[in-house]
Amino acid sequence: MVPSVRQPKSPGPARRRPLARARKIADRLALIYPGTATELCALVHRNPFELLIATILSAQCTDERVNMVMPGLFLRYPTPKDLAGADRTELENLIRPTGFFRSKAPHILGVSEAIVMRHDGEVPRTMEELTALPGVGRKTANVVLSVAFSLPGLPVDTHVIRLSQRLKLTESADPVKIEQDLCALFPASQWGEISLRLILHGRKVCVARRPRCELCEIAEWCPSRGKF
Repeated sequence: MVPSVRQPKSPGPARRRPLARARKIADRLALIYPGTATELCALVHRNPFELLIATILSAQCTDERVNMVMPGLFLRYPTPKDLAGADRTELENLIRPTGFFRSKAPHILGVSEAIVMRHDGEVPRTMEELTALPGVGRKTANVVLSVAFSLPGLPVDTHVIRLSQRLKLTESADPVKIEQDLCALFPASQWGEISLRLILHGRKVCVARRPRCELCEIAEWCPSRGKF
């Protein structure tokens, strides 16, 4: 008697062909949230350095509050050289509304000094050089690359983590692995846009506690639809 071979369970339709689903999700999100990475970014800035500082300030803070702080900060310290020589106490008072100001201030001072000393006052354009700056991780570097320089970069924040897991575009909880998984699904030219569109969708529709599946325009491709 020939022993039976147990066949693997067939995946549900929403979980098949993640690449095909990913492309459909990307196309629909592009219709809902049109624009380039620069246009989609909510952090108000005039140059790459201001975006870099704004991204550092945005940790554990809303973009709206950062945008309120930025004009006063750069009125007082308009260049990397000015900010590198800032009085720490005064800097802390200027950025206090963004929270965690005592830890953000030394990062801002350090990154400003490094840009002046190592890069002649210009924000570098590579992941390696950006992440070598004090207090700059991959997320911040990817924001600068994709938004300020229109280069490939896929920032992974809490919204991107949540949505990529719910959409089954990754099985990881590690931001670096999630970045790798998403980069494998989308063309490099779309990395910045797809990240920002996932962030916008996470803020407006696929919220953390109670996602609004009934209003979600990408729900037909979501394996987690109706499970929350």
